[in-house]
Amino acid sequence: MNCMVPSIIIFLGHKTFFLGYSLEETYEALRTFEVLGIEKQPDLRAATCASVVDTLSSPSSAVKDLFQALRVNGLLNCELKKKTFAGIAPRLKDAVKSARSLLDYYYSVGGLVLIKALSQSDGRWRYSSNNPESSTYAAGIALESLAGVILLASSEIDQSLIIMVKNDISKLLDGLEKYDDGAYYFDEKLVDAHGHQGPLSTSSAVVCGITAVAAVSAENLNLPGDKILGLARFLLGVGVPGNAKDLYYQIEALASLENNRVSIPLILSLPTSVLSLTKKNQLKVNVNTVLGAAAPSLTIKLKQIFSSGSKDASVIDQIVLHDSEHKMIYATGGRTKVPIYITGVIKVDNAEISVLDSNLGNVETRKKLDLAGENSISLSANHLQKLRLSFQLTSPLGRALKPHQENSFLQPLGSVELDLPEPPEKAARPPPQAVDPSSRFGPKAEITHIFRAPEKKPPTNLSYAFLALVLLPFIGFLVGLLRLGVNLKNFPSAPATSAILFHLAIAAVLSLYLLFWLKLNLFTTLKALGFLGVFLLFVGHRTLSHLASTSAKLKSA
Repeated sequence: MNCMVPSIIIFLGHKTFFLGYSLEETYEALRTFEVLGIEKQPDLRAATCASVVDTLSSPSSAVKDLFQALRVNGLLNCELKKKTFAGIAPRLKDAVKSARSLLDYYYSVGGLVLIKALSQSDGRWRYSSNNPESSTYAAGIALESLAGVILLASSEIDQSLIIMVKNDISKLLDGLEKYDDGAYYFDEKLVDAHGHQGPLSTSSAVVCGITAVAAVSAENLNLPGDKILGLARFLLGVGVPGNAKDLYYQIEALASLENNRVSIPLILSLPTSVLSLTKKNQLKVNVNTVLGAAAPSLTIKLKQIFSSGSKDASVIDQIVLHDSEHKMIYATGGRTKVPIYITGVIKVDNAEISVLDSNLGNVETRKKLDLAGENSISLSANHLQKLRLSFQLTSPLGRALKPHQENSFLQPLGSVELDLPEPPEKAARPPPQAVDPSSRFGPKAEITHIFRAPEKKPPTNLSYAFLALVLLPFIGFLVGLLRLGVNLKNFPSAPATSAILFHLAIAAVLSLYLLFWLKLNLFTTLKALGFLGVFLLFVGHRTLSHLASTSAKLKSA
């Protein structure tokens, strides 16, 4: 747990942490500070106590707010007047009488007999009589409420009711779920108006409820040590939660396990899980409580060692307490399986290379190799013989080692020269080597292309002269119109804009034909012609309609 403290200080140590937070969140933060031994900020006490006083003094404060204010006051010891407490007591008594749900009983510490009707046969509880669904998280709240009732009740409380609660706790623990590493946790499957509770909040609520009942009950609950230890492993295994709410759940549950008087879990851990045989490391074991406190006098017995390949292994330890009274207080969980990794430097020696007879396997030539130094040896063998390389592996303990998955190493030994005879003339030739399929995707040879020589064109001056001859009839047409005295008096005057646009559109179409001949392609020309055609149709229809209407009027006159 000590490795968790620096991150928690960074997460909670800001001076403005309480500003704008509810009393419930303030209590959770203060309780977290208290468990971790972090000193509270002195400049926040005044503002927080002022909020506590206002809540306890206000007649309109809800029972839940009174409950949270009293919890904060229990940590800060604010200066409250006696009449403030005198006014709170009747309100809490009235809340007990009017309680209709489990949370009402939780906040007002209701009666044991009344809320017992909300318990289920599997150890879980319902939030209210109107809700048929049972909840594991509600069971934790109920057990904590019952602990408060037992604490406030007289010593003559019916022990049969305590036995019923004990049986409910036993049934509730039967519903624990387990991870492969031995961690136990409660999972909440109920989703309702109270919101979904995850494994951390659900497990924390049940742990706080069970330890609260165990602390005030004279009846021995006989809590199973392996399950209590498994819950502690789960709470420690989640690491540092990502938000303050989950952090409070974790710290509160660990504090409940740390301070309860009947089943304090002892956590067995290894300072290091990697041992080096070369350095002759020894196996060391630590045993502490969940918050890192020292364990009582005890002995660790190594019961079994399992090997799993050459990389890792596991040891099974058992905690044996020296004092018999401590067995009723601490939970050891029986045997604990801890994975370890054993490493070491392997020596490679006695290396030699031999020439063997392929038929009988007899060694004809043998020479030693110095893998760490230089070698200047030479061997020769024919096609009827074999070469064999052998060496010996020695463990750090000096014993012969047979490798399974050892780390590989690369060692150059020398070179091989092959003197192959020529094959006989009639001997079968080896089949051609398969072509690598990926070779067809490689670069190809460069292709040199010779373009056809351009055809001869007429001189530029001749082309311009031909263009002038083509335009000459058009120019003659315009001159002829002027000579004949064209009458432009009938040019439409009323829709003059449409008439002008109509002629401009015709000119644009002719210009488009010219551009098509010079540079445009067919698709671009057709697109432009489509737009111009629609525009020409619109202005042309309007202009010609006006001329037709004018002509009809003149004929009728």
